[in-house]
Amino acid sequence: MKVILIKDVKGSGKEGDVLNVADGYARNFLIARGYAVEANAKNQNDLAGKKASAQHKLDVEKAENEKIAAALEGKKVTVKAKAGQGGKLFGAVTAQTVAQSIKEQYSQNIDKKKINLSSEIKSFGSFSAVIKMSQGVSCKIDIEVVEEE
Repeated sequence: MKVILIKDVKGSGKEGDVLNVADGYARNFLIARGYAVEANAKNQNDLAGKKASAQHKLDVEKAENEKIAAALEGKKVTVKAKAGQGGKLFGAVTAQTVAQSIKEQYSQNIDKKKINLSSEIKSFGSFSAVIKMSQGVSCKIDIEVVEEE
């Protein structure tokens, strides 16, 4: 019997796989427990529609990420930080503060988890960072840390 898995089944396959399994295994285990549905024309058509929808969603997300990367590639982000004694940085500049500065200066929302700082920023000066978005899209930005007045 041909079935379409609607959940991952250890030892059998992943969600969306079309399998040819024994009738008893299909009826008594897979279909009875809600792991699969019979692979008739309607269910196969639904599966094809879901796969096309998921691929379209990925394509739209990649295009959006490429647009953001093009807008930020090679740009300089200025981060203002408080100075402690002797002109040293008070605390550290984190990915969160870089993300806030990008939002303020370039109106782009970037998740702080996607910003990879090349090193810890604990002093004033110039640094670089890479923003790694999904779908293999990334861009490099320069960070300028200046004293807050």
